[in-house]
Amino acid sequence: MLETLRSAFAGRLLLDDAEKAPYLTDWRSKWTGRALAVVQPDSAADVAAVVRWCIANDAVVVPQGGNTGMSGAATPDDSGRAVVVSLARMNRIRDLDAINNTMTVEAGCVLQSIQEEAERNDRLFPLSLSAEGSCMIGGNLSTNAGGVGVLRFGNARDLCLGLEVVTAEGEIWNGLRGLRKDNSGYDLRDLFIGAEGTLGIITAATLKLFPLPRARLCAWASVANVDDALAILALAQQKIGARLTAFELMSNNCVDLLLEQFPALRWPTSERSAWYVLLEVSDPDGDIEANAALESVLELAFEKSLLSDATIATNLSQTHEFWALRENMGEAQVKAGKNIKHDISVPISKFPSFIAATNALIESQFSDARMIVFGHLGDGNLHYNVSPKTGATGERFTQIEPAINRIVHDAVDACGGSISAEHGLGVLRRNEALRYKSDVEMKLQRAIKHALDPRGIMNPGKGMGAV
Repeated sequence: MLETLRSAFAGRLLLDDAEKAPYLTDWRSKWTGRALAVVQPDSAADVAAVVRWCIANDAVVVPQGGNTGMSGAATPDDSGRAVVVSLARMNRIRDLDAINNTMTVEAGCVLQSIQEEAERNDRLFPLSLSAEGSCMIGGNLSTNAGGVGVLRFGNARDLCLGLEVVTAEGEIWNGLRGLRKDNSGYDLRDLFIGAEGTLGIITAATLKLFPLPRARLCAWASVANVDDALAILALAQQKIGARLTAFELMSNNCVDLLLEQFPALRWPTSERSAWYVLLEVSDPDGDIEANAALESVLELAFEKSLLSDATIATNLSQTHEFWALRENMGEAQVKAGKNIKHDISVPISKFPSFIAATNALIESQFSDARMIVFGHLGDGNLHYNVSPKTGATGERFTQIEPAINRIVHDAVDACGGSISAEHGLGVLRRNEALRYKSDVEMKLQRAIKHALDPRGIMNPGKGMGAV
């Protein structure tokens, strides 16, 4: 049977267990599955041929990009029926139109490579994630990735104008149109973005570009509470406007964890506090204007007693040092061991009450819990994670994980929030979605899945395709 797969497409075919192994376990080493084969096609036509082979041979398809996901959406199950379709060889930049401010790239392009190609052409592609050196744009779009620039530029969905997709029938839809306006029918693009590969395989995308900023400066500030952080955000939005590209929040527990796992990281301020914010300004007019804008916000915040200490990065190297404190949070948690992750969104105005009430409820029931709370305050996305205190066991946290999930997600739902902000449902949250979505919404979701993937071969068991 697998001999016919080899003849069906151009590219790499991995059948040996050792060769397949890196594609069968997720980045967090939380899920491991089995696969008939791992394929790395060279083109959309090859991907379509692989899908048609799977249809003919009763196999299922698991699309995979850089395998950096947090929810298990790119890992096959243990049935052994899957063909993992790695897009790694489809990494060509097909076109860059500087006048139209668009770039058309294949799904296997690493995010950082896209950023660098845009910069070489005096343009900015603003999607930015801690995994940008290894994650691929197809996966970013399939999970509707967010990252640190959402406040100014939006999610991956907002940065994509068109797609090329291989459907569950093994056909190719070419929707690579670099248009800001196209009101000629259903927006098929939006069906595939955020679908986690359960409706089809994204093989290429036309992305939005922006003028390259002449300055990128950031500031680190110590604040007493989340209310003060929100007040500084309001000041920054009023004084800086669209030049404010990021506004991040971190608790002191996060910083403790970072310095435990990465002691070489430099601490930017002279004193510690309960909470910290990281602001970034991108300015088309240069460093002097960006610095003046940041200084004006911080001075006003000091006058209003909203912060106790702050420092502005004086050069790009220091900016990178500030961002390292935020971007190493994921790796620090992996190095520290067992942790319970929640990727949630709530209305920004409800951040203070949500964090205070949920922290208190968890700590009252689980005395060995250590709250690791950080995220994108500017767009309402919070990484609300729970780790064991020193001396607590990972086994104990495995046992209490369902109860903690219920506390967090019930609180999110009560705030009118979402249990998955930017990581996707994957395997991690697929079943919990049923608890928080209405019957009408589930009926519509299932109708879409059945219409586009009637055989159920596209990434089975993942996300909304599983429920």
